[in-house]
Parts: sequence; C-alpha cells; structure tokens
Amino acid sequence: MITFGLAIPPGAEQDSDPIGLAQQAEELGFDFVGMSDHPCGTDPTYESWTVLSWIAAATSRIRVGPRVLGVPYRSPALVAKMAETFDRLSGGRLILGLGGGSADYEFRAFGLGVPTPREKVDGMEDAIRIAHGLWSESAFTYEGNRYRTELADVEPKPERSIPIWLGTYGPRALAITGKLADGWIPSYGSAPPDQIPVLRDRLFKAATDAGRDSDELTCAYHVPVAVNPATPPGDGVVSGTPEEVAAQLNAFTKLGFTAFSLSPVGDVAAQADVLAREVVPLVQGSGRLVP
Repeated sequence: MITFGLAIPPGAEQDSDPIGLAQQAEELGFDFVGMSDHPCGTDPTYESWTVLSWIAAATSRIRVGPRVLGVPYRSPALVAKMAETFDRLSGGRLILGLGGGSADYEFRAFGLGVPTPREKVDGMEDAIRIAHGLWSESAFTYEGNRYRTELADVEPKPERSIPIWLGTYGPRALAITGKLADGWIPSYGSAPPDQIPVLRDRLFKAATDAGRDSDELTCAYHVPVAVNPATPPGDGVVSGTPEEVAAQLNAFTKLGFTAFSLSPVGDVAAQADVLAREVVPLVQGSGRLVP
C-alpha cells in the first residue's frame, strides 16, 4: 500500500502552528509527518527534534520523524539514545531520518567545522552502525571514520527495530543506504523523476550485494505540491488540479516509490485538506476511497 506523509514547516512565526497541522494531518488520515532540520538562519524557526517531540505528544497514531536530521549537528550516540526515548514514549512511531547535512554555512555558523562530502557520507554510515550497535549490544565499542564509541551502553534497548531513512544521492551514499538503511527519501528538487531510475538501480544493487531484499526498503519521494488549477507546473513543484497532481504521483509510483512526503506550497492547512480528500484517493495503491 502507498503511504502518505505531510511535511510540516519549521517556521516559528507568530501565526505558525506545527502542532495543529500535525493533528490535522492525523485526522485527515496521513500516515506520517516530517520536518526539515536547519537550526541556523535569520528566519524564525523551531528546532526540529524538539517540536517533533511536542507533535508526538499531541498525536496518537501518526508516525513522526525528521526529514532529515543532519548527522554532523549532534553526536550519533546521543541521537541513538534520543531516538530510543522518542520511540518508546511515542508508542513506536518514530521514523529516524538522517542526512549528511547540505547547508555548509550552518556548520561554520555553529563552529562545527565543514565536513567534506566524503566525511558526510562516512558520518552517515557511522551514525547508522552506532545506532544499531547501541540498540542491540552492551558495552558497545565502535571505531569509525568519523565517530566512535567505547564500551557504551544504552538502556533500555528499543522495543522494536526503529526504521532509519536516508536522504541520499551520490554513489557512495546510495551504497550505504542500500546496505544499511530501512528507507530512502530523496527530494524532487534534488532528484527529479528522470534521474530516479539510475539512483534507484544503484540503491537496489547495493542492497542485493549486501544480501538484502530490496523490497524491504521503503522508497519515499519528498514532493512539493500545489493543488491549484492556476499554478502551472515548474520550479520543482508538482501542481495542477487534483486529478493532474494525482496523475503525476501515479507516475512516480511506477518509478518504485511506495511512500510520498508531500510538502504543500502556500496555505498548508488548506492544501493538506484537499490533498487528503481529493488527491490521495486517486493515487493507485493508496487504499483510500474516493469521497
């Protein structure tokens, strides 16, 4: 079955209501909500992990997770502990999205040093191996290219296998995703549809080479959408009438996507409503009935 997520804007302006939007998404039947992770900037924003925790506390069914957490911002071992706590208190609803961190100016601004592209990929691999190790072993020691642990313990252990999704594009990053991750969540703007087959094939080959079943990987497409007949397609946005938007999403399912992270352009609450009621039921495999 195709699953659908709603991207919650991280804006902290006076009229922003990320908690209310997440509650609306749950009421509308969305399967998950996500939020980007860019802690530095002049525009008012929330820190993603903190507000996602509030969202989890204010909802009961919908899955919750960052899209995606910049690994270099936080100690991977601490993130593994944070994830276990989040997942336990939310009743097993965390999707742990991880990425290398795309905005180098943020690293400079926060005095973190700017990792090279190779170091970013190395860091993602270390973060996954550290999380898996801490979630399953005692006195876990790991020596990675970027991060390490020494006789580290995390208790309690997770009650389930917490899914890790990566937002990746390059050959090495895709190889790590196929080898270690549970899901792949590229963005429409960074990986347009014509590029997806090559990236997907690299991902699946890495999974197969690692002895994994590629069908076990969730492939989720992060797509900006504008359901508005007056909004022409272009500029990295899927737009048009409900029928036209649904047709484009249907085309993406043929590329192998089994989940969509929909990022409304404009009035998020109004767009979420029309997406849930008029677009999602038209997507093949959605399991929703046309109202």
